[in-house]
Amino acid sequence: MAKRIIVKVPDPILTKKCRAIDKFDERLWMLLDDMKDTVKAANGAGLAGPQVAVLKRVCVVDTEDGYFELINPVLKSQSGEQVGLEGCLSVPKKYGTVKRPMKVTVIAQDRFGAQKKYKVDGFTARAFMHEMDHLDGIVYTSKATDIADEE
Repeated sequence: MAKRIIVKVPDPILTKKCRAIDKFDERLWMLLDDMKDTVKAANGAGLAGPQVAVLKRVCVVDTEDGYFELINPVLKSQSGEQVGLEGCLSVPKKYGTVKRPMKVTVIAQDRFGAQKKYKVDGFTARAFMHEMDHLDGIVYTSKATDIADEE
């Protein structure tokens, strides 16, 4: 396992749509392990493939609700609304206010290809949506109502 370099804006890889993962092998497992090490070392809540220069539909989320590995995630339902500050490891020292759903249901595969269903809410729902946006080339700054420098 190793810590990977986090891609920062304005790198164009952050604006590209990712491809689905179809091989659940040692390379994927190593990527997931590296992403876990990287997000923990950076003290982040999540990390997506493009943020480590991999254009694959994979992300990890690490919140008070646990650690999640999401491969080929699909949003199945959402409800409610929350508005709050977001930051991003690819946009250092900046924060912005973003509107997200309060609850989401996501279907994703695990590292072995098995389908999983996640029902999460609050900050974890925010983190799921933030990371899934990265898989479609969307950085939170395009959704934020205001962007401010970290104080």
